[in-house]
Amino acid sequence: MPEHFAVAPNWEWWILAYFFFGGIAGGTYAIGTLIRLFGAPADQGAARTAFLVSFIALIPCPIFLSVDLGQPVRFWHMLVDTSAGGPSFKYWSPMSVGSWALLLFGVFSFVSFLGALGQSGTSALSGVGRWLAGAAGAAWSVIGSGLGFFIAGYTGVLLAVSNEGVWSDAGWVLGGMFLASALSGSAALLLLLWRGRHDAQAGTVTRLEIADRNFVILEAILILLFLASVAAAGTIGKLLGALLVLWLLVLIGLAAPFTARGARMGAPAVASPLLALLGVLALRALVIFGGQL
Repeated sequence: MPEHFAVAPNWEWWILAYFFFGGIAGGTYAIGTLIRLFGAPADQGAARTAFLVSFIALIPCPIFLSVDLGQPVRFWHMLVDTSAGGPSFKYWSPMSVGSWALLLFGVFSFVSFLGALGQSGTSALSGVGRWLAGAAGAAWSVIGSGLGFFIAGYTGVLLAVSNEGVWSDAGWVLGGMFLASALSGSAALLLLLWRGRHDAQAGTVTRLEIADRNFVILEAILILLFLASVAAAGTIGKLLGALLVLWLLVLIGLAAPFTARGARMGAPAVASPLLALLGVLALRALVIFGGQL
């Protein structure tokens, strides 16, 4: 039987941070893979940046999980059965599946991180960079992207299999919404990092902007489906009231990618992706804390 929350888990900002950084880690890895496989030669610098960002964003995730559990050793218990002395994988437990996915994705993200450093000029890692630039590296990135997609979206699925109002009412929409939000936030972060670089190509920035807007459109559609689901279940009231400020931030974040088209430098180019990232964070805060009211 699937595991369910019997009572509200009383999650605090540690889990909000985990959901946010986990989404960015998975989203940037997937975008980096898409750029690596289908991007122009001038875009490959953005792919390296994506792989670097992915692993850096992933580093705090197990820390946030361990802090929320109260005892850091509990995260280890999700991976190892201490009584049997072997791995502990519970396919029926979303927490167990998520923990193993986080570990496996960490391996793929770390190797791609080393490869990006090697391709950026770190001579000691040049061999890893050359390997990842070939066919085997492409396969590695594709598998890693599958895990990245899972990490970005499974947090929504984890909430959906609970018996808490709002979360369980949303069903499959919650996982899709978190995934689309992670991709839009990741594209915004890459734009923030890439626009100001002296070696940034105008075509690369334009393609990232187009991808960001497409992800935002998908995210907006899924948000509407999410609201329709909780409204039909009669629990939409939990997401209103004191949380209206967060909804305003979400709306601003959704609009932001359409306000700085073609911008390369200056306040609009910086403010737009920052507002988009703030909207991604606000959406997760809405879902996490609204479901616990």
